[in-house]
Amino acid sequence: MRGIRYSLLTVTAAAAFLLMPSPKSDAQVSIGVNIGPAPSCPYGYYDYAPYDCAPDGYYGPEWFVGGHFVGAGQWFHGPANFHGSVNNHFDPQHGYKGAKPGPGPEQPHHAAFKGNEARDGRGHVTGKK
Repeated sequence: MRGIRYSLLTVTAAAAFLLMPSPKSDAQVSIGVNIGPAPSCPYGYYDYAPYDCAPDGYYGPEWFVGGHFVGAGQWFHGPANFHGSVNNHFDPQHGYKGAKPGPGPEQPHHAAFKGNEARDGRGHVTGKK
């Protein structure tokens, strides 16, 4: 008898819980892309998320016009047929674990640039150097 009462009480409690009305929520759906401003990195930024600052020597001089980076990825603002050299030895996706600059006013210098890969402004590899 005790087991039946306990089972009945358990079933009643479970049913009461399941039948309780859920609180009303106003669903808000938003579709759109807000990429915000391009990162401000002295030597440019990688062309993939999270768009960390790239070290000096990653991008070749053709990526800079008047000392300003032409952009990469979602913020690319160079010519449609652009192809530029990069040194993927400075890319974390290729094992680079060295220092990366933070945002700042430093200007790029490419005295020792050694490109080994060509890319377009959207991050697509277009050839090896």
